Amino acid sequence: MKAYKNNGFQDRVDQVAKAKQRLIEKLRDKPEVDPATEEARLLASQKREAAQAEKRAQRKAAEAAAEQEARDRKAASEQAEADRLAAIKPELTEEERKAARDARYAARKKRR
Repeated sequence: MKAYKNNGFQDRVDQVAKAKQRLIEKLRDKPEVDPATEEARLLASQKREAAQAEKRAQRKAAEAAAEQEARDRKAASEQAEADRLAAIKPELTEEERKAARDARYAARKKRR
């Protein structure tokens, strides 16, 4: 571990300038890219982007199909519930029950 040096302001400014210069030289020393290699990279990038776009489109279509299927299932279950409720006889009111009872009573009396 390096020992701590009490550097002055000018020393720190010089260190920053040297570090900046090293970064500039490092970037400047970078070899130029061969045009054929650059074109190959560009084609690969375009293929990758096209594949990703196709995958996104397929995923979106699958999600839309799943949503449509869910809506269809919900509509079918709601229709089945409506049919089930329609098949159930409605509950008779008290007046209707009394009228039916009186009709049965009158029919029994008439048979005697």
